[in-house]
Parts: sequence; C-alpha cells; structure tokens
Amino acid sequence: MKNLLLGNHFSLTEEERNLRKEIERSKTAIDAARNHFEQVVDPTLIDCYIYELNAAQLRYQFLLRRFKSREV
Repeated sequence: MKNLLLGNHFSLTEEERNLRKEIERSKTAIDAARNHFEQVVDPTLIDCYIYELNAAQLRYQFLLRRFKSREV
C-alpha cells in the first residue's frame, strides 16, 4: 500500500494529490482514534472511539479505492 502512495509526485494530477492528502489524514485519524480507544476506561468514550475508528477506517478504504481507480 505504501508503494502505491509513494509514486512519482510530479505525475499526479491535482485531484490525485488531494486524494493522497486525504488518505494521509484518514490514516492519522485512524491512529488517533486507536490511541484514544486504548487509553479510555469510560464505557461511553469506549463506544465513541469504536465508532470514530470504524468511520475513519471506512473513509480510508473509500479514498484508497478511489485513488486506485484513478490509476488504471
């Protein structure tokens, strides 16, 4: 996956560069939600971070599929 995103930056269109940035933001959101989830003990916050993590993962998958479909 990392090789897909590390390709030649100059050959990417503006939309592809924007998608890449959003993919990186999504990865950061996944990491943040996972870190928060691992730290909390309150059941309400546990549920909150489970939903946040799931949402970030779904967004990441969506953006990655979109980026890959543009490469074909």
